[in-house]
Amino acid sequence: MTLNPETILEKDTLKGVGPTTIKKLKDAGLVTLLQVAVVNPLEIVERTAMGMDTAVKVTSLAQKAISGYITAGEYFKQRTTEVKYLTTGSKEFDEILAGGFESGVITELAGPFASGKSQLCYTTSVLVQLPKEQGGLNAKAAFIDTEKTFASRRVAEIAESRGLDVDEVLNNIMVTKAYNVQHLEIIIRGLPTLLQTGDFGLVIVDSLATHFKSDYIGRETLAPRQQKLAAVLKNLLGIAESFNVVVLVTNQAQANPTQWGNPNRPALGHVMAHAGTHRLWLRKTRGAGIRIAKITDSPYLPEREARFKLTEKGVVDVEEREDV
Repeated sequence: MTLNPETILEKDTLKGVGPTTIKKLKDAGLVTLLQVAVVNPLEIVERTAMGMDTAVKVTSLAQKAISGYITAGEYFKQRTTEVKYLTTGSKEFDEILAGGFESGVITELAGPFASGKSQLCYTTSVLVQLPKEQGGLNAKAAFIDTEKTFASRRVAEIAESRGLDVDEVLNNIMVTKAYNVQHLEIIIRGLPTLLQTGDFGLVIVDSLATHFKSDYIGRETLAPRQQKLAAVLKNLLGIAESFNVVVLVTNQAQANPTQWGNPNRPALGHVMAHAGTHRLWLRKTRGAGIRIAKITDSPYLPEREARFKLTEKGVVDVEEREDV
């Protein structure tokens, strides 16, 4: 019988695997069948200190448990039933996203300084706590801060401006700081342990580019940097799928050396470009607080733009349209 990949590991989930091994896996942040199935046995050995034979066995059993074909129609129904949408705070912005930020995938927010990336993260970390009928997920948020710039005062302002209980909102956002790439990798590996403790609906990494740009300097470090980045993104995608949460990662802009097109482009190269399901480019425009979000890459959302405004409430609609 094929099991749901999101099934949480328990003592009877994998036949022949005892409770001690299951506990080791869960303590290492491997809490679902999918996570065990996609991880390399070598990594399991590293993270759990179990023997290689055992690691190969549990990986193989997990892969067999979730293997099996379904029709595209069944997949469509399954995905339609499971997917959740988190409002951005702007109806126009939600519209180009077909309802808001989608669960189960990675959405990249790229753009230059002061384009609204972090403000979107602060806003969604508040809005995710709203009831579903108000565009939220009635859930908590996990916020990974790599730039040491998490603005709790700004989050409090957004909550207060929206008439919410500030203390309750702040207590439903779990924040941690990542000090380098290795630390970021450890934090992401440990996310499943946190997510299974409560009702989480949102994971934010702000910004994914920070440490990869500072820890890997020079052309000779490009290959190991991209390999490490791919591993981090693979883990993030597995978390998005396993826990059906919205995952937002912000990315910085870098100069485009060619004389054609946009003078700026998202950092982190092709690995980042291919890892996310939806890529959005944010930019400033004329008008106080006015920003533009453009879908630049998505397998099923058309390339469209939306305007939004940054106010004391965070992200809101632009009440009066202004020329760019």
